[in-house]
Amino acid sequence: MNITEQILREFKERVRLGDDEDDNLRRILSVSMKALIRSCGDYDINTDEEFKELVFERSRYVYNDALEFFDTNFLSRINSLAIGKALEEIELEDDTDAAV
Repeated sequence: MNITEQILREFKERVRLGDDEDDNLRRILSVSMKALIRSCGDYDINTDEEFKELVFERSRYVYNDALEFFDTNFLSRINSLAIGKALEEIELEDDTDAAV
């Protein structure tokens, strides 16, 4: 899962950071995205704004050495995305079963 230059730039603008930490920020964003995909399902950071927002928030918590507070503070949004993805998969299964 690659972090594009656009995603990196958007995150740096959001947290008001310069260019001197790009490698570290790219690593933080990548790990945050992977962790949230495990929790929420396979979302695309480039096309899903709600998922991107959550990745940015988790990355901000990591950057500020406060990750232990992220899950508690964002539990309802994490659960909402996870439930949304589960319902989407159920609908896809129902459509596949109906086509057979």
